[in-house]
Amino acid sequence: MKMIRFAIWTAGLLLMLPAVAITPRGQEHDRREALRDHAETHRKGFQQTDVPQFVFPVSGNRFSFSVGGFINLRGAYDMGGMVDNIDFVTYDIPVPGSYATRQKLTMDASTSRLFVKAIANTRSLGRVVVYIDGDFRGGAVNSYTPRLRSAYVSFLGLTLGRDVTTFCDLAAAPTTIDFQGPNAYNFNFATLIRYERSFADDRLSFGVAAEMPAVSGTYGEGFEPIPQRVPDIPAYIQYAWGPERSSHLRASVVLRDMYLHNLRTAENTSLLGWGVQLSGTIRCCRAFRMFMNGVYGKGITPYIQDLTGAGLDFTPDPRNAAYIQTMPMWGWQAAGQLSLTRRLTLSGGYSTVRIQRSHGFYADDEYKRGQYIFGNLFYALTPRCTLAAEYLYGSRRNMSDAENHANRVNVMLQYTF
Repeated sequence: MKMIRFAIWTAGLLLMLPAVAITPRGQEHDRREALRDHAETHRKGFQQTDVPQFVFPVSGNRFSFSVGGFINLRGAYDMGGMVDNIDFVTYDIPVPGSYATRQKLTMDASTSRLFVKAIANTRSLGRVVVYIDGDFRGGAVNSYTPRLRSAYVSFLGLTLGRDVTTFCDLAAAPTTIDFQGPNAYNFNFATLIRYERSFADDRLSFGVAAEMPAVSGTYGEGFEPIPQRVPDIPAYIQYAWGPERSSHLRASVVLRDMYLHNLRTAENTSLLGWGVQLSGTIRCCRAFRMFMNGVYGKGITPYIQDLTGAGLDFTPDPRNAAYIQTMPMWGWQAAGQLSLTRRLTLSGGYSTVRIQRSHGFYADDEYKRGQYIFGNLFYALTPRCTLAAEYLYGSRRNMSDAENHANRVNVMLQYTF
């Protein structure tokens, strides 16, 4: 209901735009300064919105806010095997396949977005940024239930609220029609307290955060879930170079302390999870850019998106089900984007995720490996309207070596406002 009221309020502001946009000459300076504030605090990368089109300053530019979003309509057709998900999640490829998993048609507009951003220029805290955005992915498929994506305040290098996890390098993944993206990437949200700092002429930066944990394990008969007590601690250090620091490499780490109850000993216990990642993007020339990330760790399913919620942070020990163990896992993805013209881009890439065996495996149908291959074309019909087409291939293999694959063709129309 709150998202519906938010949408109505946003629509009302847009309807008033002709009256607001015509400003006296005395306010043009404030408007230019507000546009600069919003451009300088704009965040680029995977699933990020464009620079806002509608910015409304207050006298003296002490405060300004912007409203925007986009309408996104996607059509998809699965053939020669399908994914049991509205997104192309290789974990959800049925193994084995059947007569009911060969073809599927999908149409979806639930990734359409609304956002509000406010900036206050203060004496004590400097530039304060407040950002809220949402889509319609909060419930079952085709329910179009509003969902809060981000809601945070940022000042003096601090970010407090809900945002993309600090372990995620937003610039390290290519643009895809598929809402999930490469299966080895780690685009997930978290409630967090984060500190970031840039120095050396913005060539070096680092960040560290405390984030609300999301544990997903297989407890078996000997253990039970209990509330978590310790936040996840992700951190990174990044080196950037090139015009506007358009290329970078980032090293990241995450530490986890996952609590559960041991029914055999009637005591609470914990397991250590940890992960490391190397990620980045390199602008090879004016027309070509590369993206990549590689991650390895134990018990880090929230940080490999094909495994999020899969119950594989830990499983019962195959040697003795009365004991439990964290699962080693890794993944990597690499992609390239070629700008054929100012309006037309061509992208393609490969991504894979794997769960390593540890003293054998717990179940035959346990996930072992997923592969994700994509190629797409994006065409900017106008500065605000984009058309795109995409082909996806994916496969899933279980610990028993049973395997299945899927193919999908996506098309998309997006209009940004």
